[in-house]
Amino acid sequence: MKQTVCAYCGVGCKLEITNGALKGLKCYPVNAGMSCAKGISQLKTIYKNRVLEVKKRDSISDQFEKSSYEDSLKYIAEKIKGTNPKRVGFYLSGQMLNEDYYVANKLAKGFIGTSNCDTNSRTCMASAVVGYKKSFGADFVPVRITDIDHANLIIIIGSNPAEAHVVLHNKIKKAQKNGMKVVVIDPRFTMTASIADIYIPLRVGTDIDLLNFLAQELIKSDNIDREFIEKHSNNFDEYRDKILLLDSDILLESIGIDRELFKHFYELFVQSDNIITAWTMGLNQSVQGVDKNLAVNNLHIITGQINKKGSGPFSLTGQPNAMGGREVGGLSTALAVHLDFDEDSCDKVSKFWNTNRLTKQHGFTAYEMIQQAEKEELDILIIAHTDPIYHLPNRHFVEASFKKIGLVVEINAYSGSATSSYAHIQLPVVPFGQKDGTQTNMDRTITRVKSFEPKDGILQDWEIFARLGQYLGYEDAFNFKDSQEVFEEYKEMTRLSINQHLNIFEANYQSLEKSPFVWGEDTYKENRFLTSNKKANLFFIQNDNLSEEPNKDYPYLFITGRTRDQWHTGTKTAQLKSLLKHKALEFVVINCLDAEELNISDGDVVEVHSRRGKLRAKVIIAKINRKTIFIPISHKEVNYLTDDKLDPLSKEPDYNHSAVSIIKV
Repeated sequence: MKQTVCAYCGVGCKLEITNGALKGLKCYPVNAGMSCAKGISQLKTIYKNRVLEVKKRDSISDQFEKSSYEDSLKYIAEKIKGTNPKRVGFYLSGQMLNEDYYVANKLAKGFIGTSNCDTNSRTCMASAVVGYKKSFGADFVPVRITDIDHANLIIIIGSNPAEAHVVLHNKIKKAQKNGMKVVVIDPRFTMTASIADIYIPLRVGTDIDLLNFLAQELIKSDNIDREFIEKHSNNFDEYRDKILLLDSDILLESIGIDRELFKHFYELFVQSDNIITAWTMGLNQSVQGVDKNLAVNNLHIITGQINKKGSGPFSLTGQPNAMGGREVGGLSTALAVHLDFDEDSCDKVSKFWNTNRLTKQHGFTAYEMIQQAEKEELDILIIAHTDPIYHLPNRHFVEASFKKIGLVVEINAYSGSATSSYAHIQLPVVPFGQKDGTQTNMDRTITRVKSFEPKDGILQDWEIFARLGQYLGYEDAFNFKDSQEVFEEYKEMTRLSINQHLNIFEANYQSLEKSPFVWGEDTYKENRFLTSNKKANLFFIQNDNLSEEPNKDYPYLFITGRTRDQWHTGTKTAQLKSLLKHKALEFVVINCLDAEELNISDGDVVEVHSRRGKLRAKVIIAKINRKTIFIPISHKEVNYLTDDKLDPLSKEPDYNHSAVSIIKV
């Protein structure tokens, strides 16, 4: 029986092929036989819309000409040799396997000597990474998907798993039938909100106010875990004193809900023995993304709702291997295996890789690389399995900046990306079904990914990076013969991690075919965290309202999110017309009273303007807060509107708080 792992969201469902069709594997603990429409459709995408030839051109105004891996990789190597490493960038993706990430990160940081090696996880998970590191000492998600079966309450804030994580949503519904309560906090009444026991329609940008208000009420009423706080946390006295100074009436007014609704939420919280808080982009994609994550973590620390079954702060990853990229070191702000750029870590990694070219400080993040390009300080950008022209904010700026990069290399399995118009070299790689390696889902579960279709001469990502390393003159360091060899080297490197918490060195590559490996299971035993004194850190957080605010010219706030049937730019899912018939992909959701004021009816076409650009979309009148609109990221022009403010710590863009105006067409 052929088995593989889904290449869509971060749930990481294991699938089997039976009679030429995919279905969920019943014995796999993550999805227990469940699957979604996107997941089981993947067999149909392997040979559709593919990039199958190496192509090269001198200028983006020229037509592509056919090339070869050897000629193009040698050309790229020569360009890199003649370029200052600080002017070279790698932009990786959560679509890559651990082995792909590992070789790319080793090549960039260890041998080319550039730390400008980031991943598109920067735009979705970086705020959670920084939040976990500040609160708990390392990028460690202290919740498993199976914990949902033991929770009394799950709080879903800034997330819509009914459309973004369908199998996880179905697990939540099953647990709800068994007694678990569900609270959904979102300015828009989503598909997820439709199952909520309590729905809280907070105002955009007031997440911190709500979380602080709840913490304040818990402290005032002494519904906190004093023993846990004393034994296992830092800074409680300062945190308590500052949070009690906040004016509760002002907080409640800011949130925009009535006191009775908050009371119901509060009572449900204090009555619940085990609580999970789950979130994604609604918290992370913000100029205050790290602060929002810290506010969530604070609640779990002061109530002791962590390190036990059915409780904890659970950041949900959007892509299949966003977690693996973080482990390997795919972010430019990390070195490798959860190590930072401190002197001791640099020494360890240099010795492990046997290199004297290791970069010694963090590099530019995803959007910062584009800002460098705009200043003509980025000469080479190598992009793998992602589409920054489409998905980075303030798209007009991004497009103009890309034109100033001397060499753009696009590594992709599927054609039709917006970025391909700005690429000088296109290198084909294998997609789902033809890859071999490992993948880590949102709850630290590592699973073996096996190919079940021939590669037909197309390379996997790690093979491209390894060949490039060899053409650069580092034959011994990149002389891998297969994915297992890459995994074995990476596995040994995880011994360098903090207190060896990233214990992937205990995994067996062959055994992963039959059973997954979950790293870090013993890390938080006896509530020992990964900080210097083994205690969790509390941080007082105040809502500083740093995002773009509406005014008379742009009176509406614009937020974004996913649709169920689309995957990013649709280079895969758009080929499946039967799949897409259920949901529209390009629309704008408007409140009924706002629509009435604008003389807009359901189905009308409107033009939405921000300070940065505009787009057109059909109106759907639905339940959303007043003066707030929603446009899904499946609208391919959505980032002409979005703001490019960045969180000062995570450097994650503020996709969910842009001021716009609406004009009926």
